[in-house]
Amino acid sequence: MKILLAFLLQAFLFSLAGKAQLNRYIIQFTNKAGTSFSLSTPGDYLSPKALERRSRQQVAIDSTDLPVVAAYLDSVRLSGAVTILNASKWLNQVAIQTTDSVALQKIAGFQFVKSSQPIAPRSSSAQPSDKFAEPNLPLNTQEEIPQTELANIYNYGQSYGQVHLHQGEFLHNHGFSGQGMHLAVIDAGFPGYVTMPAFDSARINNRFTDTWDFVTNQSNVNGANNHGTICLSTIAANIPGTFVGTAPQATFNLYRSEDAASEYPIEEHFMSAALERADSVGSDLASISLGYYHFDNPSFNYSYANMNGNTTISASAADLAARKGMLVVVANGNEGTNSWHYLITPADADSVLAVGAVNTSGIVANFSSYGPSSDGQVKPGVAAVGWQATGFQDAGAPRTYNGTSLACPNMAGLATCLWQAFPEENNMGIISALQQSATKASAPDDRMGYGIPDMKKAFAILLKRFYTQQIQQAGCNTILKWSAKTSANISYIVERKLPTDVDFVSIYTSTGTGNFHADNFSYTDDLSSLPTPISIDYRIKVNLDTDTSFYFTPVTIQHQNVCASYTFIGDGDWNNAANWGAGVVPPAVLPAGSSIIIDTQAGGECVLN
Repeated sequence: MKILLAFLLQAFLFSLAGKAQLNRYIIQFTNKAGTSFSLSTPGDYLSPKALERRSRQQVAIDSTDLPVVAAYLDSVRLSGAVTILNASKWLNQVAIQTTDSVALQKIAGFQFVKSSQPIAPRSSSAQPSDKFAEPNLPLNTQEEIPQTELANIYNYGQSYGQVHLHQGEFLHNHGFSGQGMHLAVIDAGFPGYVTMPAFDSARINNRFTDTWDFVTNQSNVNGANNHGTICLSTIAANIPGTFVGTAPQATFNLYRSEDAASEYPIEEHFMSAALERADSVGSDLASISLGYYHFDNPSFNYSYANMNGNTTISASAADLAARKGMLVVVANGNEGTNSWHYLITPADADSVLAVGAVNTSGIVANFSSYGPSSDGQVKPGVAAVGWQATGFQDAGAPRTYNGTSLACPNMAGLATCLWQAFPEENNMGIISALQQSATKASAPDDRMGYGIPDMKKAFAILLKRFYTQQIQQAGCNTILKWSAKTSANISYIVERKLPTDVDFVSIYTSTGTGNFHADNFSYTDDLSSLPTPISIDYRIKVNLDTDTSFYFTPVTIQHQNVCASYTFIGDGDWNNAANWGAGVVPPAVLPAGSSIIIDTQAGGECVLN
């Protein structure tokens, strides 16, 4: 029966292949039985940094992490005139190139082969003129271009507007420019990145650490289409006074998965392989300014119903990357003015941050693809500058570009810096902080999603998410203890509100020191002079660079202790009222919170009896 099914499948495949000259195929396997790798020794296939990220986020190693079984690949390769292109361990499949019909029939008959599908013709050297064409928008002459603030640590030049829209300079000014964070950029090539002055800082400091071209299977990505160079520049470029990217101190892994000469689903397979490599070498984030819905062969075209986060190769791979702990940032698409209208995959994946486009005034670009996904997810997740965005495509001056392709890396860089500040948070927690900080957080829509994130607000959200506090009464005192991150730019102000106060009153300030770090704080509020019983409200205000709009959770205590104070002023008998202030002798059993002060006369003595 299996032979018959394989024959029928083969007949169909070759009918299709003969029509469209498809000679690249995806072979999917049923299992990973007999693998030489073990879940107990993940260091054999994951780098120490990848394992550290998994451990920090408590992400378990599972069978999808195991490489594709080598014996399966050998069997496929030895079936005839077959070239192995690359494998995807997460999807348990391999891309091959062949015109050998006998080999294909043999492969389809293997017990460990789940399916064999044609996916693309031979790669072409032709370069279509419009695959990455910019959406045609008129210059927005009403847009107000913000001026660089001299107090910032970076002189942003032409990139200031796209950083400042999100208060991204707040993160940079606090020392978070991406240091120690690894960001994978997956695109169509990066010509010029090894020579362009915009990338001198990253090159000199060896912050391009891993590269691979999954289209041609080589390590050199210094070629092909400059779309990747432009996207990379919005994050990594660093020419003070001219242009500074959103994460100029990050470390970068560059991968080419896009064949700009054609549009076929095999590029989604390449993207999956690129994400797997990014994960394996320890990338924290991935920026993907690519997307799919229509192909050169219409038989592969997706429908809007397919944009449900679970159907396409690229959406499946993006969600798996997120499951491994990576923060995946994806362009939402530029189809807002055409008949497709909606987002494109993998922006539909449910665990990615899809990014729409606005200008530096926060106005949504008409080309930015609409949400939601077909299964009702809010899409895009957020919006960033992609209309008249600035970047580099060569060694010349910065230029302006249009597309969610620019919005995506702009946001990816800022997300990198935010995560640098709060490595204790996981990838989905960073996404939620960005969305909660955005301009439409309370009423997301299908154009900008949750809106334009504010990095200072997102920072405060995470600061509050990881603080702890304990406020309780002890006798005639309120003891406040809290643990939170601080630095020389952050102070905490204890505020109190009594029944007689119109508003909260500051009663104590603790100013941080040094670099951003976790610390413990405490303050004791003396209540002995206050009447009882009363309700007292406390709250801790967070002062971020003189911005005092952020608060920790307020607490109300019920002050009921009689905080009487008895002062012994005499010389002799404890029970003699004349020896006590105001003639008041303390009771035999003191009320909670009461105190006795012994103030003997000079040369006298206190006789306790």
